[in-house]
Amino acid sequence: MNWSTFEGLLSGVNKYSTAFGRIWLSLVFIFRLLVYLVAAERVWSDDHKDFDCNTLQPGCTNVCFDHFFPVSHIRLWALQLILVTCPSLLVIMHVAYREAKAQRLREAGGDSRHLIYANPGKKRGGLWWTYLLSLIFKAGVDVVFLYIFYRFYRNYTLPRLVKCELPPCPNVVDCFISRPTEKNIFTLFMVVTACVCVVLSLVEAAYLIGKRCRECLQAGGGQSRR
Repeated sequence: MNWSTFEGLLSGVNKYSTAFGRIWLSLVFIFRLLVYLVAAERVWSDDHKDFDCNTLQPGCTNVCFDHFFPVSHIRLWALQLILVTCPSLLVIMHVAYREAKAQRLREAGGDSRHLIYANPGKKRGGLWWTYLLSLIFKAGVDVVFLYIFYRFYRNYTLPRLVKCELPPCPNVVDCFISRPTEKNIFTLFMVVTACVCVVLSLVEAAYLIGKRCRECLQAGGGQSRR
């Protein structure tokens, strides 16, 4: 995927989002995706190579590294970003489906667009539910990955020294993690931005639900006056 295609997708997501959704998109693109691509990958590029243990026992270093780093931060973040951004693309696909359906009906027999969608891109009916569920799914994905990071790396931090006594290590050996301070800074940065994204998604979902309830109450009040 080239940058022009990616830019088109971003503009499509931005077009059908609320103000909260546009802030969420900017946060994901600037503070998560770009930081991941530009800096985070390089910080973790030497995590295995520079993981040193004070033993020459073959296999001990690999076993200890696998124990303390069961899944790489980089791979977890990549999977998290993919799962978080996919629901926004589903909203675009839903809008494209509605527009294509309206176009087919216009070509089949006159201008029947208003019989189906007054505005195919307006969040009504099934598109409203798709958008709302996408917000809940995005918030849920971030919460799940925050829990996974917490389970794998307690308090989201890496110690400078870890002690390993797993076979085939001959005894308790000391292992040293490469650049733990720098990695902790990036980890906390990604955790904070993920928490902010969760809050934005939940606020936007509450805004959509509140707006829909207000419209339903106004419609019901108008009918009762008539």
